[in-house]
Amino acid sequence: MKQFDFNLLTVLEVLLEEQSVTSAAERLYLSQSAVSKQLNKLRESFDDQLFERTAHGLRPTPKAKQLGPEIRQILNQVEQLTRPSHFEPSNSRRRFRIELVETAYSLTYPYFMPQLLKQAPNITVDSHTWNSESMDRLLRCDNDLGIACREWDDRSQLHIKNLPASLNYAELTRDHSVCLVREGHPLLDEEWNIETFLKYRHLQVTFGGIAHWLLDDVLQIKHLKRDIAVNLTDFHCAMQLCEQSDLILCSPAKYAKEMLRHFKLITLPVPTELVPGTYVLLWHKHFDLDPSHRWLREIIIASTQTAYRQQL
Repeated sequence: MKQFDFNLLTVLEVLLEEQSVTSAAERLYLSQSAVSKQLNKLRESFDDQLFERTAHGLRPTPKAKQLGPEIRQILNQVEQLTRPSHFEPSNSRRRFRIELVETAYSLTYPYFMPQLLKQAPNITVDSHTWNSESMDRLLRCDNDLGIACREWDDRSQLHIKNLPASLNYAELTRDHSVCLVREGHPLLDEEWNIETFLKYRHLQVTFGGIAHWLLDDVLQIKHLKRDIAVNLTDFHCAMQLCEQSDLILCSPAKYAKEMLRHFKLITLPVPTELVPGTYVLLWHKHFDLDPSHRWLREIIIASTQTAYRQQL
């Protein structure tokens, strides 16, 4: 390891993310043969295969998975040392990685991306949907930013006060839940209350890597429980199914408003009192003084908050 080429760490990081020599070569602007040669050097240096070929691409070995967080931490530290103290957006080619819950895409990107691309036409934003491992990646500084849902209701397990101390956050917009049902649903002829709400079966969308939400916490306190008939991970598919069945779908109100232009669904209030939750922009305090990171955060926060203030 005395003559180890530390540039290989970048190759290993990209291979871990892409799990494909072809995709890694495209990101690194190298030929596939060059990446394969560098992978062989990595295997020799670490005395491990690092990746196994499968029908679906490269599968990291346990050793490679172990190295991933350590490599990312080293590269972050090097990046901090070499990054200029002044950031000029128009000249930057920096690549940012953001993980966000599915419902946040349409609620944020249309507002901040136009301004971002106008100021910095050559940067790249790698977007990934938030999942159960996203918080850990954020804590390891593997992601630049996250956009997640958190609650202000004291009854919730996802209260904003329970965020890790190493993270900072900014509220983007608050939101509440609504119920969606198809046109002609039989419950529309009944009194809308908690009994009617629980009488019918439900369609549950697990997004953001979390299946248990404030509504379920509140119902559990009252010794009540929804009858979940179908669990999905995609809201678009869920709304299609809701439109074709007697299932009730609970959804964030702002996202539902955006999507209802494409579906024949009726909106009803959730028949129990809930404190509105919030979409939060999250980042590790490690990035607090990074000028390029601060520039990106400020654009996202200002653009999104302004857009929703104008809608009030």
